[in-house]
Amino acid sequence: MRNEFTAILERDGDWFVAYCPEVPGANGQGSTRDKARQSLAEAIALILADLREDGLRGVPAAAERDTIVVE
Repeated sequence: MRNEFTAILERDGDWFVAYCPEVPGANGQGSTRDKARQSLAEAIALILADLREDGLRGVPAAAERDTIVVE
């Protein structure tokens, strides 16, 4: 599944910092724009995986599970 998120990049001295307004807490940094974007992408992936795991933890075994695709 492909997801698109907004990446806001700002220069801070010799570094680039990045954040995603749609995913609170998702931040990245790097010595180049590309490295900051990659760092941000990794942070988003980790946060979403953690949210999914946390959300599924309390689902009863007998509950029906399906997939929804949002485009």
